[in-house]
Amino acid sequence: MVEQSAILGVVSVALGMVLSPGPNMMYLVSRSISQGRRAGVMSLSGVVAGFLIYLVGTNLGLAVLFTAVPQILTLIRLVGAAYLLWLAWKTVKPGGVSVFTVQDIPPDPPRRLFAMGLMTNLLNPKIAILYISVIPQFIDLGKGNVLLQGIILGGFQIIVATTVNLSIVLAAGGIAGFLARRPTWLRAQRVVMGSTLGVLAVMLALSDNSGSGSHMAT
Repeated sequence: MVEQSAILGVVSVALGMVLSPGPNMMYLVSRSISQGRRAGVMSLSGVVAGFLIYLVGTNLGLAVLFTAVPQILTLIRLVGAAYLLWLAWKTVKPGGVSVFTVQDIPPDPPRRLFAMGLMTNLLNPKIAILYISVIPQFIDLGKGNVLLQGIILGGFQIIVATTVNLSIVLAAGGIAGFLARRPTWLRAQRVVMGSTLGVLAVMLALSDNSGSGSHMAT
């Protein structure tokens, strides 16, 4: 039902976006460095819960919308590409602050850590655009159940985001110390992530969501 090219496309976009500075990464890194790995993992569980809410909510609505108005996929694709370009510029622009430049924050109990992770993700415009504008362009109306396709593709995004974020949580302290001593590496990290997002944006803008159901090259 879901082609391999669509899955690889979602994985590529999800990887580029999860590695770019954003509210989720900023919160998880700050919490992990200031309060420890356990707090970072608890915060991440809230973030994952937010992903699941987006996954179910957006796909239930999008399944109906795309079936009724399939032409809206083109508009969604272009909006998603524009947002990726904006993220790319935000990552590499002069004076940008690295996600690993964190401030001290007071410790919080597990329940609050979960709630803050959840709200950080639900209020994260990057995730909203990802589910509303980016992932849907990989849905092929000619491949059957739109709802099921959206859930499968969103599931792969959650797997990628959770894996990368967990790795960052576990390594946050070491990464922050390493980059603080090596400003050149810090700049290189920003350039690589920004360039990746820029390439993904161009590929997304040039992709075709016509009746043939072709997907962005990966």
